[in-house]
Parts: sequence; C-alpha cells; structure tokens
Amino acid sequence: MRLATHEDVPALHGLIEASVRGLQGGDYTPAQIDGALGTVLGLDTQLIRDRTYFVAEAVSHNAKTRKHLAGCGGWSKRKTLFGADRGPGREPELLDPAMDAAKVRAIFVHPEFARRGLGSLILATVEDAARMAGFKRFEMGSTLTGVPLYRLKGYEEMERIAVPLNNGEALPVVKMMKIAG
Repeated sequence: MRLATHEDVPALHGLIEASVRGLQGGDYTPAQIDGALGTVLGLDTQLIRDRTYFVAEAVSHNAKTRKHLAGCGGWSKRKTLFGADRGPGREPELLDPAMDAAKVRAIFVHPEFARRGLGSLILATVEDAARMAGFKRFEMGSTLTGVPLYRLKGYEEMERIAVPLNNGEALPVVKMMKIAG
C-alpha cells in the first residue's frame, strides 16, 4: 500500500473500469455500468491532490519484476460523498473532524485480486488514515456489490439513493455509516 500519485492516474482509470465491469455485473445492468463509469463510479483526482488516496501494488516476478495496481481506495476530508471528477453533487468544502464523518471513497479491486482480503486491507488503511486526521465517524456511498463487505466491517445502511445517469439510467447507491472503533 502506498499513496497514489498523479502518475498513477492512467493506470487507476484502467483498474477502476476493470473492477466495475468485472465485479459489479451481478448487481447492475450493462447500461447502468456504462452510464456510471467516469461519473458516479470513477476516480476523484482531488483525493490524490489531498494525499488521501491509496493504491495496492502487486508484484509479478516473471522474466522481469513488474508492479501493477491491484486495488485502490481513499477517504476525503471534503463533503463530496461519491463520484469521479465529473460526478454529480460535487461539494469541495472541507469537513470538520469534530462534527462530520470522513467520506470513504472509491474503493476498487481488480478482478484478478478479488476475494483475497484486499478490499478489507484498503478499507482498514483508509479508516486508519482518517482516524489519524481526527475523524471519529465514517460515511460512504457504496455500490450494491460492496454492501456485504461493509456490513461485515461495521457499517450500517442509512438510505438508498437512485443516482440519475446521463444515459437515462439510474444507479442504486447505498449510503452507509460507521462510528470509529
């Protein structure tokens, strides 16, 4: 695990698309996925600038040692709950750790690394970093696919939101909350 950098952006876009297309298909239609990629589901580069976005690297030792991104995720000290740079409901105002919940944002795992605990590792890293910044509560806009993991990690469902997409579809998102333990 390491902080993401601007140089990671192209690889992050590829990782996020592979994750969404490879892991979200059981909960969303192809039209919902197409409409959500790059807006609701995607990279918010503000998190990279704020130094609150992490990448998990995998190392392959073939003929040549090579690193590639296996997962990513972050947290935000800003009001935006979810979405990419071009996402709906952008709220760049800063949160107050004494009163507000840190926003857990954009956790994606490449399908090749799914179901190996990587999502849990990223979530723990994100929560630890937000705790160190003084936050005592966490909030997120989860995909339907992520809800079982987040419930297991102590998150509670607050409400379901149908996010309108540019292609006329709507994407169900679950707003979830957790008190830091």
